[in-house]
Amino acid sequence: MKKGVVVFASLALLLACSGPAFAQFSTKAVETRVIDSFDNAGEHEWTWNVVTSNGIAEGYPKIDYFDGQPNTLRVMNENPDEQHKVLGVKVSYKRKGENWFEVYPMKDGEAYEIPLVGQVTMLDFWMWGANYKYFIDVLIRDTAGRVYSMPAGSLFFNGWKNVIIDIPTSITQSTRMRSGPTCLKFVGFRVHTDPNEWVDDFSIFFDQLKFTTNIMKNIYDGYDLRDADFGESEGSAGSSEGK
Repeated sequence: MKKGVVVFASLALLLACSGPAFAQFSTKAVETRVIDSFDNAGEHEWTWNVVTSNGIAEGYPKIDYFDGQPNTLRVMNENPDEQHKVLGVKVSYKRKGENWFEVYPMKDGEAYEIPLVGQVTMLDFWMWGANYKYFIDVLIRDTAGRVYSMPAGSLFFNGWKNVIIDIPTSITQSTRMRSGPTCLKFVGFRVHTDPNEWVDDFSIFFDQLKFTTNIMKNIYDGYDLRDADFGESEGSAGSSEGK
């Protein structure tokens, strides 16, 4: 009899402990989203541009789309005959030194920062190096308006390389203000040369720019009311006077 009581009590305790676990609501929805695959020029609201430091040679920089794809991505194509593109940039400087260039999105003739929704944990892209002692950073803006230059490594290699950058938790990705910025923004790539490296003929290519995010992180019950339209201020004042 005592044994039966012990078994029943143990079962009741197990159900009591495990029951709430089945009722818990998950607020985590992790996704990997493509910012730009570079396969179809003009498919996005932005285009890509490049700006450089002083000392650039005449006729440079050059930016364009080219046929190509990293072999690692090629083997995963559902359609082997489908054509894929990459974004390429070529620069040439008149002298060695502290040279740099930035590759960034543009919209309506101005620099455009691409919103990265949710709580971003990682940036991911492919880059093609020409075995030069150059270095690349990724520029992102947090919700407090600060721009971070995040080191993405050296370009001292040949061919394609996949780069993954973890986003530190110290970077602010939300705001308590209803009218404030709601997410991180991708500002662009910045490449800078080693002062002693050759600078007369350098090319770089980009492919599959992506980010990993928890899209539910900043969503709450009633989120859709953040941007409720109360009409013009004159109308609001008139409503108050009529009361």
